[in-house]
Amino acid sequence: MSREEVVGQMRQQGRVGRVRSFDLWAPNAHRVRLQVGETRIDMKSESNGWWHLDARAPSGTDYAFLLDDTDTPLPDPRSRWQPFGVHGASRVYDDRAFAWTDDGWRGRDLLGAVIYELHIGTFTIGATFDSAISRLDHLVELGITHVEVLPVNAFNGVWNWGYDGVGWYAVHQPYGGPDGLKRFVDACHSRGLAVVLDVVYNHLGPSGNYLPRFGPYLKSGRSTWGDLVNLEATPVRRFIIDNALMWLREYHIDGLRLDAVHALVDTSTPHLLAELSSAVSALSGRLGRPLSLIAESDLNDPVMITPLAAHGLGMDAQWDDDIHHALHAMLTGERQGYYVDFGSLEVFAKVWTSAFLHDGTYSTFRGRVHGRPVDRIHTPGYRFVGCLQNHDQVGNRAAGDRLSMIVSARLLRVGAVLLFS
Repeated sequence: MSREEVVGQMRQQGRVGRVRSFDLWAPNAHRVRLQVGETRIDMKSESNGWWHLDARAPSGTDYAFLLDDTDTPLPDPRSRWQPFGVHGASRVYDDRAFAWTDDGWRGRDLLGAVIYELHIGTFTIGATFDSAISRLDHLVELGITHVEVLPVNAFNGVWNWGYDGVGWYAVHQPYGGPDGLKRFVDACHSRGLAVVLDVVYNHLGPSGNYLPRFGPYLKSGRSTWGDLVNLEATPVRRFIIDNALMWLREYHIDGLRLDAVHALVDTSTPHLLAELSSAVSALSGRLGRPLSLIAESDLNDPVMITPLAAHGLGMDAQWDDDIHHALHAMLTGERQGYYVDFGSLEVFAKVWTSAFLHDGTYSTFRGRVHGRPVDRIHTPGYRFVGCLQNHDQVGNRAAGDRLSMIVSARLLRVGAVLLFS
């Protein structure tokens, strides 16, 4: 096991007791100090930009790092608990202190999955994990099998979709923090509901992103949301993979929905997604339950769900926006923007039998040929996640209007029947 893997595992598991190992990747720093309470202690420089210190810090201890000779304490990039928000001190968290009750849970794969997209901040008036638990029986009655939770990693402020998170390892405190998420997952499992967590690895939010202070987490180049994540740096790749494994192992999450993977600019071999797929598959074997990876991709490329053995990226499923576009354009008559090529019965028939409209065909919206064809014989339909509307499709509209506001109840029923057909 590499140095980065060992450190990642240590950070995820934590240390119970009075002495804890603190490890930090900060290759840009010439000096690093650990602050515990009012005490500041110099850390030892090790190889490849790592710093290390064993210090007295039982669970619940607040701590931070100081770089070089500045007096500004910074939160731990791998902090598991940010009780004071993304700008405040980190807190030592003990995973083993939580009393799980889901020992009999054997997981659920994606075959026949009915996924409910859930935002903790708006699902209930309480806007917490605990208040969301009170509504889970309603989801069971609806026939839901998987609850997809929008990002819960720490972000600045109180309410937010969560896609501009900066504390990737910490659970947003206003929602209920790390124990709150565990209670929610435990309650879902007791009702037979699997939990898919939305995670964002393609960018960071603008407020509270201290990672560039520590090291080259970002690289030159821009995506829709800002600077690119530096996927060619081994510690950054480890940072992402360790984070994914943490959600699946420590929080008993059943799957991850990977946000906008087309914005993961990676020239390495293997690609980050292939490396992640391999690591998750190995963890699934050790845990004895299915773990799913669902990629949000606008590439219309079946390489996402092609097995690693066949030189694919090994995702279990991918979002299929063409399903949404075909339904939306047909029900509403809209043809603006990316709906320009959609809306006809012929398009609907192709998408329902071939997954993608653009599978090597010309996309008027993009002004170029787009996508690749799917092997319809060997690719089951459940590998493609479709919807009538989702958070992106609502958010992309100027007025934020939902489908129920622009079509009749009868057409809504038509859309639901077609989606489930």
